[in-house]
Amino acid sequence: MNVAPFFYNLIIMSEDKNEELRPTKMRGVAFPKAKYGVILAIILIVVVNFILYKETIFSFFK
Repeated sequence: MNVAPFFYNLIIMSEDKNEELRPTKMRGVAFPKAKYGVILAIILIVVVNFILYKETIFSFFK
């Protein structure tokens, strides 16, 4: 019993379809680029740290 042709056909067929991998309900949702998420995360970290350590930061300027 040779199963190699079965797997070969399976791989070739899956490459040819080029099907969308997202679920059907999420296909219409526009996702932002990853670089905007990184920029937002950095800004959020800076703002939260400034709020938490505001007194320590201002004590350096006295």
